[in-house]
Amino acid sequence: MAVAAVSEAWPELELAERERRRELLLTGPGLEERVRAAGGCLPPRLFTLPLLHYLEVSGCGSLRAPGPGLAQGLPQLHSLVLRRNALGPGLSPELGPLPALRVLDLSGNELEALPPGQGLGPAEPPGLPQLQSLNLSGNRLRELPADLARCAPRLQSLNLTSNLLDAFPAALFRPGALPLLSELAAADNRLRELSPDIAHLASLKTLDLSNNQLSEIPAELADCPKLKDINFRGNKLRDKRLEKMVSGCQTRSILEYLRGGGRGGRGRGRADGSEKEDARKKKRERKQRRESGEGEEEVADAAKLLLRVLHVSENAAPLTIRVSPEVRDVRPYIVGTVVRGMDLWPGNALKRFLTSQTKLHDELCEKRTAATIATHDLRSVRGPLLYTARPPQDLKIVPLGRKEAKAHELVRQLQLEAEEQRKQKKRQSVSGLHRYLHLLDSKENYPCLVDADGDVISFPPITNSEKTKIKKSTCDLFLEVTSATSLQICKDIMDTLLLRMAEMNKHTLENKEEESLSDTEADAVSGQLPDPQSARKDGQCPLVVEQVRVVDLEGSLRVVYPSKADLATVPPHVTVLR
Repeated sequence: MAVAAVSEAWPELELAERERRRELLLTGPGLEERVRAAGGCLPPRLFTLPLLHYLEVSGCGSLRAPGPGLAQGLPQLHSLVLRRNALGPGLSPELGPLPALRVLDLSGNELEALPPGQGLGPAEPPGLPQLQSLNLSGNRLRELPADLARCAPRLQSLNLTSNLLDAFPAALFRPGALPLLSELAAADNRLRELSPDIAHLASLKTLDLSNNQLSEIPAELADCPKLKDINFRGNKLRDKRLEKMVSGCQTRSILEYLRGGGRGGRGRGRADGSEKEDARKKKRERKQRRESGEGEEEVADAAKLLLRVLHVSENAAPLTIRVSPEVRDVRPYIVGTVVRGMDLWPGNALKRFLTSQTKLHDELCEKRTAATIATHDLRSVRGPLLYTARPPQDLKIVPLGRKEAKAHELVRQLQLEAEEQRKQKKRQSVSGLHRYLHLLDSKENYPCLVDADGDVISFPPITNSEKTKIKKSTCDLFLEVTSATSLQICKDIMDTLLLRMAEMNKHTLENKEEESLSDTEADAVSGQLPDPQSARKDGQCPLVVEQVRVVDLEGSLRVVYPSKADLATVPPHVTVLR
């Protein structure tokens, strides 16, 4: 009788066990009551699903603790999302060890402290050895665990925004403690001091300490070798010139000022100014050589695989993405870029491109749980674009290969298709878009990208629009990567996508595949035939990558891609021209 009662109370668990599912999302109006009946914890039966890779339980005001058995019962868990619950004041028992966990989101809870035994996991051996992204934003934390770096030594993204922190633990900035940390966000806290030891974060690219109580910024911050984006707005700094700079100047200028010792570093400033002028002169010379056709043979000798970055200031009509506040609680991170010069016409080039995108979704994007890629034919994209979120009944899209539908209708149709697919093929797993439907469960609003005509061209993580569909005749593309987890994950995936596109373009050129008649006819029907003059005569296959700016509705810059920090690590046979 007890087993029957549990099955009746938690049908999702019985279904997941029967279908051997790897993803599970618990939601719905009855969730709070069921969790309350389970003592404010998750049901023990949940921890008897060892195949789970992704678990999300969000928006449950009665969930006070995950409950015992999680670490032992879910050894293969890659992503754990427990946001907007009532977890706190600590975690008892502690979460780890979770040896495979890469993404942990505990944002929007009531956590006050994470001491040993009531925290993330043990430090020796590391409780979260593979963790890459940790989101603790929107809690009540007054301090971080001193052993955080030892518990999660491979951490890449740490979000501490909107807590009550007044200091970072010294061990966080110990030399070699977090060698991979590239993104640190601790805005809207009570931080009074930033240690000079932050310079030991050798991989740090993005730092957001806005709206704290800092009075000084250590000059050692300028020694972070990869730091490209900082935000110290909303701090009352003693150096008023520096306070003015952090409100309006670019990161590079601020770091140069710090490097020169502030007001006392004018001599160093003149030296830096001279170096900047030399750099500008060299850039002008390279541009002149490119315009006159000189120097191309020199580059060709170095590598055939080229990526040329076009800065926003060099682009007569740069594409811009505006972001509305509605996506903050749904899928807040997005980066975009434009790629020109892709050759998808010969043979199976288009098929290889789409297959490569699918592989990225399955591998690096962790089946779209970490991020989602969308690719568009630039000729059909009208900017500026708006990244926003809408109620399912208000979001209309013409999905790839389907008729126009509202989002809730499309999702319902896909759910019915998934069930039919399981019955016909007599197997538990499903294919295609049906694999990602669980990522939308419990979402009151759905994310979408809207063009200047008001048409939805992307509905992540589900589908793109037929309006901007990639064809064999497509040579200029707009790419977007969105994530609910991390901005750095978006950038890393975009880096990988661009490098794979360059490889594919080189392969297409070198193999000179013959196009099939059916492929030619298919695009001829659309009235878009390739330009026969577009073939490269010099054996080169350069791709031009144009920067795309992401701004808020007031026009303030949030991110630009690719920045100088992006595409920084490339194979020896790849040349990035900036």
